[in-house]
Amino acid sequence: MRPFRLPQQLLQLSRASKRWNSTVPPRKKQYKTLDAGDITFFRSVISNPDSNVITSLKPAAVDEAGWKEVEEVELGGYNEDWMGKYKGRSVAVVRPKRTEEVSKLLAYCYKQNIAVVPQGGNTGLVGGSVPVHDELVLNLSGMNTIRSFDEVSGVITLDAGCVLQNVDDYLAAKGYIFPLDLGAKGSCQIGGNISTNAGGLRLLRYGSLHGNVLGLEVVLPDEEGTVLRMGMGGLRKDNTGYDLKQLFIGAEGTLGIVTGACILAPQRPKSTGVALLSVSSWEDLLKVFIRTKSSLSEILSAFEFFDPDSLDIVQTFSDMRAPFEQDDAAKEGFYILIETSGSRKEHDDEKLQDHLESLMTEELITNGVVAADETQLQQLWAIRESIAENGAKLGKVYKYDLSLPVREMYSVVEKMRKRFKEHGLGDDVIRRCIGFGHVGDGNIHLNVIASRYDPKIEEIMEPWVFEETSRQRGSISAEHGLGLQKAPFIEYSQEASTVDRMRMIKKIFDPKSILSPYKVFPSSISEPKPAAEQS
Repeated sequence: MRPFRLPQQLLQLSRASKRWNSTVPPRKKQYKTLDAGDITFFRSVISNPDSNVITSLKPAAVDEAGWKEVEEVELGGYNEDWMGKYKGRSVAVVRPKRTEEVSKLLAYCYKQNIAVVPQGGNTGLVGGSVPVHDELVLNLSGMNTIRSFDEVSGVITLDAGCVLQNVDDYLAAKGYIFPLDLGAKGSCQIGGNISTNAGGLRLLRYGSLHGNVLGLEVVLPDEEGTVLRMGMGGLRKDNTGYDLKQLFIGAEGTLGIVTGACILAPQRPKSTGVALLSVSSWEDLLKVFIRTKSSLSEILSAFEFFDPDSLDIVQTFSDMRAPFEQDDAAKEGFYILIETSGSRKEHDDEKLQDHLESLMTEELITNGVVAADETQLQQLWAIRESIAENGAKLGKVYKYDLSLPVREMYSVVEKMRKRFKEHGLGDDVIRRCIGFGHVGDGNIHLNVIASRYDPKIEEIMEPWVFEETSRQRGSISAEHGLGLQKAPFIEYSQEASTVDRMRMIKKIFDPKSILSPYKVFPSSISEPKPAAEQS
């Protein structure tokens, strides 16, 4: 079995690297501090520079063109993540409109040793999309064009800055569906989805982006700002050489900047059904999952779960309510959301109804309801999708995105609650410890909602939660990425030899390590020192 403990040197770093900005990796001296001359260059290559180059730096006295600097607070939305956990201090944001502009920017930053953090909708959860120090923010929201759509093949070609919801709406009008769905779909962007290999709610039916992305356009951080176009013809079969695009899916912007993509969009289902059920135990939930895969196999598109505390939070902080009375069994059990997608409504509805009646007869479920129309369908999904949002209204949220064997995936929540009790942390400090997620792909979201962000709380959770995940041969990052938060803990999921090869790949594509420094890899481990520093 894979060992679950880190090497001592890495373990010491992981314990020192507190999140919530109490401790961050020190700024690396090799990176240039931005000055007015850099802003002048950015303005020379960016379209509409008065609106697309935003900086708090003042222009040089000799710069006749000049610009109007902004107050630092106006950069806050680019410097800080949406949950207020991570905050950098970049003095400049550039918003390119075309791939050629990104190429010129990265070539310049390579030559000048300027660190860059690519940014999309800034909806991430691990500090990956904001600067750690004063890196240049390269925001891709201006690259939001759908370049083409082939209604025969279902291949859509689009810019990286397109918002997921807008793309899905575009495809819906043509009878197609985007193969990814997220709670943040109204803000997240396709480039960020690809760079984090986002999983979401449709993975059970349509698979991951590794299978649905047919082509990528990526700009490299080298002397030329090289533009790689890999599979941008939208072919489903292309076995000529290495499939390099796969390296950039899930690379979190550390190898190159995704500027465009070709993605295979499935036909939109003509019939969709949703049922919300309650079960009295995790063992019954597993039995329902096995039966559901068997009975609804060809039309099953989602199998989600959440615990009673999750539902209670939603009902407390929103006007949403469970569509059936919560019995005592359900309060100690779990809720299941099943979605079906097919082409014949009568057939699909009958299969779902027969399945639910069978589960009820065998007393595997204690209660349930089936959406009667589209409005009710959306209402049932809203309960599941709003758990994270409403949890943030209760307190400060520590989020863990874990892949675990389905049979044991909820045990990490129960063990975490036990740890809090053993350390004497009551409801006044730990307001809730909840679990919800995707049973279909073994991904649980463990959310600890506390009265405040506190290093003492964090010491109880980490590195224990990563040790526990490794014991079960799971992954410490199912779909959110590593970013800054989990970078020190990568070897809980990947062996040291694998991480070494990852670093080699990073060196090939980003030889000066200017893209998203401090992210994905532990900053101070296994990095060779410059000759002048060696003794």
